[in-house]
Amino acid sequence: MKQIILTKEAPAPIGAYSQAVKYNGMLYISGQLAIDPHTGKLMFDGIKKETALIMENIGNILREAGMTYENVLFTTILLKDINDFERVNEVYSQYFNADTAPARAAYQIATLPKNANIEITMIAGE
Repeated sequence: MKQIILTKEAPAPIGAYSQAVKYNGMLYISGQLAIDPHTGKLMFDGIKKETALIMENIGNILREAGMTYENVLFTTILLKDINDFERVNEVYSQYFNADTAPARAAYQIATLPKNANIEITMIAGE
């Protein structure tokens, strides 16, 4: 049965979607922008701080679903500027054990919602 995951410790959805959906032991986390969950404001404070905020928000979604970063199987990172990849990777890497890190894809795209610099989505499993 499909279970909608929602926590106040991550940004509220800004459209017709859920923060995450858990189904048959799998967790599908919607793309997260660098939005402060308490103010609803999008952060434009440098790619490293933006990445850290997204990762913290995703961590809160994982916890709400009874999971941790160790459960993450696949990550997609969307960047406004691929030249930010090294700085993003510095922050991102702090959240995973190198021996059990998930598979990952990263892309530069033309435009992100709200003209954000970065969006991250993940799939996790029990």
